[in-house]
Amino acid sequence: MPEITHRTVETNGIKLHIAEAGQGPPVVLLHGFPELWYSWRHQLPALAEAGYHAIAPDVRGYGGSDAPQPIEAYNMRSMTADVVGLLDALGERSAVVVGHDWGSPIAWSCALLYPDRFSAVVAMSVPYLPRGPLPPLQLMRQVFANNFFYIIYFQEPGVAEKELEADVRRSLRLFLYRASGDAPTGAELARSLGLLESFETPTPPAASTFLEGMVDPEELPGWITEADIDYYAKEFQRTGFRGGLNRYRNMDRDWEELPQLAGAKVQQPAVFITGERDGVRNFTSTDGMVKDVPNLRDMIVVPGAGHWVQQERPAEVNAASIDFLRSL
Repeated sequence: MPEITHRTVETNGIKLHIAEAGQGPPVVLLHGFPELWYSWRHQLPALAEAGYHAIAPDVRGYGGSDAPQPIEAYNMRSMTADVVGLLDALGERSAVVVGHDWGSPIAWSCALLYPDRFSAVVAMSVPYLPRGPLPPLQLMRQVFANNFFYIIYFQEPGVAEKELEADVRRSLRLFLYRASGDAPTGAELARSLGLLESFETPTPPAASTFLEGMVDPEELPGWITEADIDYYAKEFQRTGFRGGLNRYRNMDRDWEELPQLAGAKVQQPAVFITGERDGVRNFTSTDGMVKDVPNLRDMIVVPGAGHWVQQERPAEVNAASIDFLRSL
């Protein structure tokens, strides 16, 4: 199996820790919340064996990468510039960008803002969602009114940090299990996070907390081990969750700073991969991607998988990703 190596590179005024494997055309893998480069531990060697240079950074605010203090340091302009600067540091003109969870909007935005630097997109869990008519948080507050919604809950600095950091290992176990395909149904996950399946779906009151109602499994599902939890926990015990949460706190700022994305279409070849039981499917739609991503090659729903699709079903994700890369 190809070796995964680690180093730190300077990009866009900060230092990023990267894990990498293989040689060949570059493929950059961007993780989401609350994850790390480690989320791609199954993809790095598989891509290397297939003849690619796979690069997985801890995105800013996570793990071994710098975590600037200001909330505005986590806007989309900065997040995408980090990835461009990573390519520059590696001496690469262009790359395929892969994203999961928050990494997907970053990947889609990389393709839109730097079309000459990113030749294709593999997005997981979060489809391409065009710029809306109003700032996202304004729309969310209108929709959810007095009901709990996790993104709204994450907005007040310090609140979610206090809850998640009270017992980091437990918080990670709860959330990683609850959002997986091994937990109870996606409908129950949707309700626990405040995700509306329909406007009639009951959601918790606004005074609820993120972890409220989540169950710590007696035994972890087969796709994640206690050693995996240990790795995540050690990193988040050191860094806290503030960097990751700050990405959520820039959604309206992104809307204001990037008006040029109104009506923008992703022109690069793309593929979308999601889990059949991913709760995100309850509040996002893939319907518009046919129009907004005109070179979308495929939309793949992995049976039985939840939100952490590349960790839960690595063989299926690796096969789909490599088939797409070879088709370019």
